[in-house]
Amino acid sequence: MDVINKDNLHLRAKSSYQKSSGKRPGRAEAEAAVRTLLAWAGDDPDREGLRETPARVTRAFGEWFSGYQGDPEKELSKTFAEVSGYDEMVMLRGIDVQSHCEHHMAPFIGKAHVAYLPTGRVVGLSKIARVVEIFSKRLQTQENLTAQIAGAIAKTVGTKGVAVLVDAEHQCMSTRGVGHKDVGTLTTRFTGEFKNNPELRARFLRMAEGTN
Repeated sequence: MDVINKDNLHLRAKSSYQKSSGKRPGRAEAEAAVRTLLAWAGDDPDREGLRETPARVTRAFGEWFSGYQGDPEKELSKTFAEVSGYDEMVMLRGIDVQSHCEHHMAPFIGKAHVAYLPTGRVVGLSKIARVVEIFSKRLQTQENLTAQIAGAIAKTVGTKGVAVLVDAEHQCMSTRGVGHKDVGTLTTRFTGEFKNNPELRARFLRMAEGTN
């Protein structure tokens, strides 16, 4: 629970940096920082091929880290009661995860499998996928990402349990450092009945693998 409690801070739209400083750097400052990195890497930021790179990188950062502007609680706030008493597992399998490691800012890419047990109301399926996207498009560790997704759903939707499995490959491991390719990292988070019921948990894992 400690991880989820810490992660609740990230449910808000603004980053902790913006809260403490009160000011988000402007585009010109961001582009200047990219120019500095290009020069530090040993290249000339003013040569033709790199002249527009600071602007392109800044725009790309706006896409890659757009999750800081998202609000998971708002996405999950609308639920539907007309479900004919349905109380079995609801699962989304194979949600795209495109995130960046907070240690090296290198991409990690994979899939998330998310399930919950409703208590009379369900949330729109696209909203769960959107929550995965919001948390993914921030600087992350996979462990934290997994806990954040489960924590947001457990806190906001009102469930008997949440299960999350993330399977991703980290380029900070495959393109640098030890240089091992095709290594998958799996992380899980279970709450409520998924945590307390081994058979239910095993069923979720089989469904995530596509074997049930």
